[in-house]
Amino acid sequence: MAIGAIGRRHGELEGPRVLLRGLRDSDFEEWRDVRLANRAWLEPWEPLPEFGTPDAAADRSAFRARCAAWDRQRQFDAAYGFGVFLGPRLVGEVSLGSVQRGPFQSAYIGYWVAEEHAGRGIAPEAVVLLMRFGFETLALHRVEAAVVPRNAASRRVASKLGLRDEGTARELLQIRGTFEDHVRYAMVADEWFDRRDALAAQFLGA
Repeated sequence: MAIGAIGRRHGELEGPRVLLRGLRDSDFEEWRDVRLANRAWLEPWEPLPEFGTPDAAADRSAFRARCAAWDRQRQFDAAYGFGVFLGPRLVGEVSLGSVQRGPFQSAYIGYWVAEEHAGRGIAPEAVVLLMRFGFETLALHRVEAAVVPRNAASRRVASKLGLRDEGTARELLQIRGTFEDHVRYAMVADEWFDRRDALAAQFLGA
């Protein structure tokens, strides 16, 4: 399968080191272990769960429902979520969320990797595969990422990939119960097609 192509059967995106695929019920134990081991690393950048929502890391049925929700969103072209696998190991997740069609043709990028894999080029490789999917398979015109200014690791990923810093949106999202400013990064289709070969050479070895 060509790098960045959709797997015919499972919607997989394959790079030289990582495989992106939708999570399924059989991934529960590994996903739970990674999330729990990285709770202190990840939670400062995430919204609080809605009141009364079961913790998917503690409740297999909640994880199953989470996987089913991603499947439904994919079917309706609303969002696309993938686990990031390094060999057989689950090491993170990436997503294209809030897909808007009509005059927008846009989506938001989300990504995280386990702390032990941060700074090793795993997140940039996964996000390049994700952007390739977004621009070349979904025919999006624009992808965006919104990052809390003090989240240096995520900002480095966006900068490495050449996403344009479009400034800071004041109190854009509620993070851990507090509305936080976010730096907004973006890339449009023309920029992607101009840069894709260089990005593939740098992060996919292509």
